[in-house]
Amino acid sequence: MPDWYDSPGPIRVEGGLRARTQRGSIGSTWWSRRFVDILERVCDRGRLSRGRSYARQGQVRTIDLSPGEVVASVQGSRPDPYEVVIRIEAYGEKRWAAVEESIAQQAVHRAKLLAGEMPPEIEEVFAAMGLDLFPRDLDMECSCPDWGFPCKHLSAVLYLLAESFDDDPFLVLAWRGRTRAQLLGSLAGEPADDPLHVPDVPFADRLADFYSPGATAHRQERRPAAATGLLLRVFPPPAGLASTLAPAYERLADA
Repeated sequence: MPDWYDSPGPIRVEGGLRARTQRGSIGSTWWSRRFVDILERVCDRGRLSRGRSYARQGQVRTIDLSPGEVVASVQGSRPDPYEVVIRIEAYGEKRWAAVEESIAQQAVHRAKLLAGEMPPEIEEVFAAMGLDLFPRDLDMECSCPDWGFPCKHLSAVLYLLAESFDDDPFLVLAWRGRTRAQLLGSLAGEPADDPLHVPDVPFADRLADFYSPGATAHRQERRPAAATGLLLRVFPPPAGLASTLAPAYERLADA
């Protein structure tokens, strides 16, 4: 069905969530591009294009991410914003325990995640267990009358979601049911007051950091500072040499 419902043009939103990328593709990291590539392979390109325009104009009012679900509000041409819901499967405790055990056995993967990075090989960890890190199918709904799939309102939210993944790769995992604090706490094997602990902040509370009205350039990615003793935890020295090698490890971490 033709996409004519908002033909008069959408009602402008004051302070809406606006994509930073104003031209070309959206998504700058491998994990956000992976998500966008899936969308562009399975969704209608015309509506995705109109969705990019909505995302860049700031028509999305709110986005809230929780395990297995994203809920958003998008302003179209009608007075009342449209309600958007995007669902994927959130994995339970048993599956996540198996994933964390597999990651912990790979020192490099573990070290990168503890440093706030997303190793490309993490997809293979999930695949080896018959799980998907990135969704193949999305259960999506929008309250607009457009029968097309996805409509431009859904597309706009999907593109802004991809940009949020650029800023915080742990949102990909949180959508699957594991917060940053839970994952890092498990991998570090330390209590919550450990210096490696990174507190989880709800997605909605970080929206001001992800987007700013009229922004057109990507911000520099923020990486957590290396914690003292990280190398000792990830690459423990041979028995009996910990006290001897600890100062050298710490100097290397500081460098």
